[in-house]
Amino acid sequence: MTAKRKQHQKKKTTLHPRSKHHGRYNFDELLKVVPKLSDVITPNKFGDLSINFFDPYAVKLLNTALLKFHYGINFWDIPSSYLCPPIPSRADYIHNLADLLTVKNKNNIPKGKHIKCIDIGVGANCIYPIIGIKEYGWFFVGTDIDDISITSAKKIVNNNKDLKNNITLRLQPLPKQIFEGVIHPDEKFHITMCNPPFHASLEEASASTSRKIKNLTKSKTTKPILNFGGKHNELWCDGGEAKFIQDMIYESRRFKTNCLWFTTLVSKASNLKGIYSTLKKVNAKEIKTLPMGQGHKISRIVAWTFLDKTEQNNWKFNKS
Repeated sequence: MTAKRKQHQKKKTTLHPRSKHHGRYNFDELLKVVPKLSDVITPNKFGDLSINFFDPYAVKLLNTALLKFHYGINFWDIPSSYLCPPIPSRADYIHNLADLLTVKNKNNIPKGKHIKCIDIGVGANCIYPIIGIKEYGWFFVGTDIDDISITSAKKIVNNNKDLKNNITLRLQPLPKQIFEGVIHPDEKFHITMCNPPFHASLEEASASTSRKIKNLTKSKTTKPILNFGGKHNELWCDGGEAKFIQDMIYESRRFKTNCLWFTTLVSKASNLKGIYSTLKKVNAKEIKTLPMGQGHKISRIVAWTFLDKTEQNNWKFNKS
């Protein structure tokens, strides 16, 4: 007698309409571009092809295949134990930024390298610039306080000709600063982006991962596995997400005329009240909250500007 196949739970997917990642991963197509992916693909409890998302090697191979299949990235690698992020949610951040800029561009999606974006904390993976360049042709400045991350990102850029002339990577010389030291006085950016460290300590990050594993596998674990990896500056910082974003907002005042929009990912809804309060204190002219979600995971982007309507409308979107 054939065992009854388990049914998928209904998931509410809220990926951006322009996302390339709607639906289940097409492993037949992914295997064509990265055959080694076959080493980690197994049927899940529903009988569908999948990978073990708690296996860092498997996640890395999946990302390599997704980047090659959807974005034409022929070389992508990261050092062991560095953050290996989920591609669909990273793409959604970029698409939402494009929508935000579209409003000030006569409702036309802005494309081309004259659109300048700065990624605070580009990481060893360089994912946000990759997607922003391949989807919209934007120019990126990627910053990081970790020299290994910058070296890794440079290697990715140098091995993909479509990225070479569209991104500059800068090591942040002032680890306690966010914009100071990496934005030059005469530079103008259409948008800044950041995925802040979420946790306040290693212990908090480890405990959170243990809870996720327990909830997903229904089993206890005494040895947390960070399936997407991550170093100190990528996963936690003193005060966690709330403190990092508060510091970012206060510092952004000094660069109010350098950037049209400042943005950050906010994972914890409970942090929003404090963020809005800080933005009010610094007299932000306009604040927007852009919802994002994948499956059951909900997050959002908070964006702010110090420019009034006239100054926003005068911002250049055309090639100079």
